Amino acid sequence: MKNLLICVLVVVCGCAGMESKGPEAEEDAQPAAIAKDIVIADFEGEGYGNWAVTGEAFGPGPAKGTLGGQMEVGGFEGKRLVNTYFKGDETTGTLTSPDFEIQRKNINFLIGGGMHPGETCINLLVDGKAVRTATGPNDQPGGTEALDPHSWDVSDLAGKTAKIQIVDTATGGWGHINVDQIVQSDAKAAATEEVETSRNFVVKKKYLNLPVKMGARKRIFRLIVDGEVVRDFDIALAPMAQADDEPDFWVTLDVSEWKGREVTLKADSLGRGSKGLSSVEQGNSIKDSSDLYVEKLRPQFHFTSRRGWNNDSNGLVYYKGEYHLFYQHNPYGWPWGNMTWGHAVSKDLVHWKELGDAIHPDKLGTIFSGSAAIDENNTAGFQTGKEKPIVCFYTSAGGRNPESKGQPFTQSIAYSNDRGRTWAKYEGNPVIGHIRGGNRDPKVIWHEPTKKWVMVLYIEEGVMAFFTSDDLRTWERHSEIKCYHECPELFELPVDGDENNKKWILYGGSGDYLIGQFDGKEFTKETESIRFQRGNCFYASQTFNNIPEEDGRRIQIAWGRVNMTGMPFNQQMLFPVSLTLRTTDEGIRMFAEPVEEIKKIHGKRLSWEGKTVEPEQKENVLAGIRGDLVHIIAEFSPGERGEFGFIIRSVPVVYNVEKQEISCKGKSAGLRPENGKIRLEILVDRTTIEIFGNHGRVYMPIGTILPDDNRVIRIFTKGGNVMSDLLEVYELRSAWR
Repeated sequence: MKNLLICVLVVVCGCAGMESKGPEAEEDAQPAAIAKDIVIADFEGEGYGNWAVTGEAFGPGPAKGTLGGQMEVGGFEGKRLVNTYFKGDETTGTLTSPDFEIQRKNINFLIGGGMHPGETCINLLVDGKAVRTATGPNDQPGGTEALDPHSWDVSDLAGKTAKIQIVDTATGGWGHINVDQIVQSDAKAAATEEVETSRNFVVKKKYLNLPVKMGARKRIFRLIVDGEVVRDFDIALAPMAQADDEPDFWVTLDVSEWKGREVTLKADSLGRGSKGLSSVEQGNSIKDSSDLYVEKLRPQFHFTSRRGWNNDSNGLVYYKGEYHLFYQHNPYGWPWGNMTWGHAVSKDLVHWKELGDAIHPDKLGTIFSGSAAIDENNTAGFQTGKEKPIVCFYTSAGGRNPESKGQPFTQSIAYSNDRGRTWAKYEGNPVIGHIRGGNRDPKVIWHEPTKKWVMVLYIEEGVMAFFTSDDLRTWERHSEIKCYHECPELFELPVDGDENNKKWILYGGSGDYLIGQFDGKEFTKETESIRFQRGNCFYASQTFNNIPEEDGRRIQIAWGRVNMTGMPFNQQMLFPVSLTLRTTDEGIRMFAEPVEEIKKIHGKRLSWEGKTVEPEQKENVLAGIRGDLVHIIAEFSPGERGEFGFIIRSVPVVYNVEKQEISCKGKSAGLRPENGKIRLEILVDRTTIEIFGNHGRVYMPIGTILPDDNRVIRIFTKGGNVMSDLLEVYELRSAWR
């Protein structure tokens, strides 16, 4: 029985050309006092039948759940639904039913998606006019794609001829609508809230452990302390009501700062019979985490969060022997959402220790990307002890809290006086109000020539703006430049190591960059946009502020976009790289090489010099090397024709001699020999193959789930012999153990 209807009702076949989800029931099986329901549409067919479609938003037919690039959609019935995220939020259109007669007291349906009245909605039309309307719940970043029951009382319209029209004329954030299971019924949509929705705890341990079930309907939870909402998040809480409701994994809510006090965990709703809230328990570690860091798809030397989603690297900064990595984090689930700043530290860029989440959503919204700096001279006045403040700059991105209703994106500050272990938000937030568009992702640096703080901020599509400040709290806007999309980065590098010849680099989310000059207020470009990387998973990178002068490196970490399906974590960071500017035959270009600290996890080594590799060579010269985690350094004299390279756990990395091109998994890049040689450096982890050609002239990070049953690595050549002048292969140890 569908959960949309009360349990004594039986659904009959869909009408208006739509296919029904349930078998027909004989009329004499129905209680005499209750008229059977009429299914207007259940959207289970491959097409829309005789419903009229305009525009692109509705696609070729009902969607099979979640569409590409969309957060997980849940709460619909059967296998299909109306989902206008087809090709993203920019598509528009309408879907209109044939005429039908209103014969029941209510029209019930499931609805989710954007809350844009008149633009993302479902309407009941009588005489061509909308007499009832409903929208999804979302008009701010974050939220949930779950569908919830909705009812229209149409008793006053009995006998009228009507149509249902589903509308999507909105573009941009939440510019789509999800609809399913439209039914005429004498009963309203079944209530979902039939269990206790709050629990009180006296905090005795570090965490509340919450059970997560992939695909379960997301519920909104709030943690309340002394009447104040201190945490607000959604979670696919495992119902725990039946055997197949058991959690896929557990996540934690850190409550340690309220130890000894009473807190309330309250849900907006729970499914009938749900035992998910009653299953929440206190603990000092993650429940059922005996396989932590050894899970099947856990990268072993690339950073991943213990639990939940991560994306953009944020706030990269070095202070007193520690590299600080902040990152966009959903602590409560596998998909994107609940944007929070996760936090980890490392002494060597390889071994990371995950600390507690640093910056949580508040009345200004969820926490989007940004940067961090060390306020050496206490210009902001935040310092309270001997430690220099670590100051983080982030985008407040609106949220569900009633106080933030309609809140646009603004820029805010948080700071720490204890080396990043605890955090306070600036009481004067936001420090920069909304400008226009989706302004976000502040990158802040100290500009020594002008003795000013500088911020570069993404304003809207293709526009970055520059600001300056004396105290990090008040900012003056100076100039704009048309360039890249989101996640700006700004830094200076010497050309060919010459400290007397430096250039500034400005880039955005893709990593493509401009070279030019920067006077503290305005960037003057000297090049057009230059392609940085040639892989399939690189995005939203950032470089470390405050690296010591004696080190002198510009170290970058990017988000590696790789889905870890079936794991209690998702996405990763790419391995840190050192950036340099070098003169090439095409002009000055930025090179990327893995940081030398990779040597800290070198294990077994195989090497040779001056070996000829022949076509169809049967001997596997790399036999004995375990291919799970590997670092390869090789130099080849390529000859005049053919191909050569490596087969890495069934994935070819191929250099084509005639094309002078390196390729892997459908990605390719030109790579000319230098002094007659091709140099390849390759890092292999469980979910990535990172390729560096000719000392980083080509940087090609490839996200791919490598087969667990094939750990063989082979060297090969086709079309002619190739001379392997140098080959070093290192097995790598796990950075987690």
